[in-house]
Amino acid sequence: MSDRIKEKLEILADAAKYDVSCSSSGSNRKNKDQGLGNTGAGICHTYTEDGRCVSLLKILLTNHCIYDCAYCVSRKSNDIKRAAFTVQEVVDLTINFYRRNYIEGLFLSSGIFKDADYTMERLVLIAKKLRQEHNFNGYIHLKTIPAASPELIHEAGLYADRLSINLEIPTDSGLKLLAPEKNRQDMIRPMTYLKDQLMKTREEKKLFKTTPKFAPAGQSTQLIIGASGESDQQIITAANYFYKKFQMKRVYYSGYVPISYDNRLPAIGTAVPTARENRLYQSDWLMRFYGFNANEIVNDNHPLLDLDIDPKLSWALRNMDRFPIDINTADYQLILRVPGIGVSSAQKIVAARRFGALSLDNLKKIGVAVNRAKYFIRCKGFLQIYTDKRTDIIKSYILSTSTSKYVGSANQQLQLF
Repeated sequence: MSDRIKEKLEILADAAKYDVSCSSSGSNRKNKDQGLGNTGAGICHTYTEDGRCVSLLKILLTNHCIYDCAYCVSRKSNDIKRAAFTVQEVVDLTINFYRRNYIEGLFLSSGIFKDADYTMERLVLIAKKLRQEHNFNGYIHLKTIPAASPELIHEAGLYADRLSINLEIPTDSGLKLLAPEKNRQDMIRPMTYLKDQLMKTREEKKLFKTTPKFAPAGQSTQLIIGASGESDQQIITAANYFYKKFQMKRVYYSGYVPISYDNRLPAIGTAVPTARENRLYQSDWLMRFYGFNANEIVNDNHPLLDLDIDPKLSWALRNMDRFPIDINTADYQLILRVPGIGVSSAQKIVAARRFGALSLDNLKKIGVAVNRAKYFIRCKGFLQIYTDKRTDIIKSYILSTSTSKYVGSANQQLQLF
């Protein structure tokens, strides 16, 4: 690797570290024709402690940008080193890194050179060359450039496993404040196009097995948290809307890293809201896998997530009238709502109780966190003695037996190179 390529890599990998939406879940592209790579073998299964994936080559095509978004390190007014890869340089890096077992795929984003289509054309060409010239079957995640034309987005979907468009700021008012040159509709239009194309591809596949793949890992987006003062209610409501309206595979949350002296933003030195970011991910999980509605987690009376307890426990403490439940007779959906019981444990409980009533010891063996669940359940041989306790007392009991790795932790961002 030449010194110039190495310098570009250092600059453009560092600039890309603020984008957390790089999971590759949902793709099963297989190796074929003795090509390179295979997304079906657990690619991106390695994560840092804070949940960020590290097994992709994660770079920007360029950190030159025509926009001046206050929260972005690549904004045009920021006095930083600038660099840009050529299309062939990104292709060569991906192939060479893959052959050395450094990476399992490519996560490629970019600043905007002179307009959306000019930049998007280069992103598409990289994916096209990897697929067609190098028979690369590894994972490719392309960041779609807002306002890019539908034709380019369609072509990108033929080569990439996942496409994503970052919403960046959760509310329109926040976007106008921090990125007045940008238009929310430039982000919405490609999302709508992607949703329609994904649905169309699914329908055509039912009729024609030869239907070409189109972004098989779906689309995702990212919200920056803590840059513009939105409440958790606004953030979760926005995420819920995009899950339902645009069939998002994932909504990612990225705690804002103070990088600017701009008085519209938190001051440099302000801690990155890692604990809040984690609570938002937990809330996201509750909506996607536990059947919670957004307004059950946050609402007008409870607009902020508790940082000292997870949102499922917080909901349970606010709804103690629904507990305790009998673990041996309750519906599966109600068991899912018990703090300390996950999806796998709930499924095991429903299966195991067909052979006899379950006790606390049985629940421990299944994997239930009994130190939390015991305040909300009844079961064989267990007398519920907490129903008349105040919720703040129950909360103190639970907190005394558990710790969080997020609260008070250092908020370091990932370093790839």
